[in-house]
Amino acid sequence: MTTADQATSPNATAASMDREILLRRALLEVKAARAKAETLERARTEPVAVVGLGCRFPGGADSPEAFWDLLVSGRNAVTEIPADRWDADAYYDPDPDAPARTYARHGAFIEHVRDFDAALFGITPREAASIDPQHRLLLETAWHALEHAGIAPDALRGTPTGVFIGMRGSDYERMGARDITGIDTYAALGSAWNFAANRISFTFGLQGPSMTVDTACSSSLVAVHLACQALRSGECDTALAGGVNLILSPDAMIALAKGRMLSPTGQCRTFDAAADGYVRGEGAGII
Repeated sequence: MTTADQATSPNATAASMDREILLRRALLEVKAARAKAETLERARTEPVAVVGLGCRFPGGADSPEAFWDLLVSGRNAVTEIPADRWDADAYYDPDPDAPARTYARHGAFIEHVRDFDAALFGITPREAASIDPQHRLLLETAWHALEHAGIAPDALRGTPTGVFIGMRGSDYERMGARDITGIDTYAALGSAWNFAANRISFTFGLQGPSMTVDTACSSSLVAVHLACQALRSGECDTALAGGVNLILSPDAMIALAKGRMLSPTGQCRTFDAAADGYVRGEGAGII
């Protein structure tokens, strides 16, 4: 048999076809793998739309419009500690080492922190009294964020909507623990740090991921980061993300003063040679 005959034999032809099939399969697999990698990369960086905002910030910034006006006008929302929080004079001492005292007299506070429309959320007055005001503020702010987005609160019931909240501790819980006779059936969940996000999910019937995170001063930022990750990974298709902080007792103020962390002049002079500490602030924001 000549070399030409061997090249065109049935066996050679079959072998050639097998190689071609294998090459085609390999090419298809490479294309599929590349498409999958591109899909994963797009998902990792897919833009996330912010469609609504709710806020309660110092300086009367109780709406996105009012908050924007505060920023544009450059107004200072720092004041002396309001009388409805604690007696600033009783806890004041210019000496940082004075026991049970603080040299800081200023902060950025919101108004009407005790107000809460419990009936709107189907909560009884008795239960509302045991709920941390931070939880109450989150419920109201979440409601406002949904309104701002044009989404009816009950429209998300049963949907995979996530809730991601940044929150640090609870002055209310510490205050309540001082009088154990006041502990009732609602106290366990009312001030529980981890229940801050879960209360929103339960109230609105949301069935996506629900978590409260504490990474100190970056808590709200991390909550938004986790919400974006959950949206991109498909864990939820809508999310409420934000944070809350209320200053209800002098305890933390005293502790921070002992570390010389607070500004005795009541001004945050960030990146300035005259900076002498920071000023604590409170409020809530949800996107």
